[in-house]
Amino acid sequence: MPSSTSPIPAEELRAAVDAVRPWLAGEAEQPPRSVLGAAVKTSARWLAQQVPGRSVELRVPPHVAVQLIPGPRHTRGTPPNVVETDAATWLRLAAGELTWADAVAEGRVSASGNRADLSAHLPLPPLRRT
Repeated sequence: MPSSTSPIPAEELRAAVDAVRPWLAGEAEQPPRSVLGAAVKTSARWLAQQVPGRSVELRVPPHVAVQLIPGPRHTRGTPPNVVETDAATWLRLAAGELTWADAVAEGRVSASGNRADLSAHLPLPPLRRT
């Protein structure tokens, strides 16, 4: 995400994810693609703003791919540090409804490379329920 993009406010992040929480909890049908995509994109881009960098690529196909985490910059080919998961898993991680360790152990997240560990950044602080 280019640095010229305006920051995503925490309220916008919460609203986007709150729109899909009933589905994540199994209490509703899958939301429309536009609603689900907005939650995924907003949360991934919010994280990229919080830990800017280009050493890790977070992929949540088909919705978003962002680069984040300070460190060596990757410019060509497949990045050495890649995190990939589906929309529901990503949103559960972001919201604190699933731990990084459990997601990796259950094979819900593919994390390759020595920097591809997002556990220190999840759940996203504005989404934590207290």
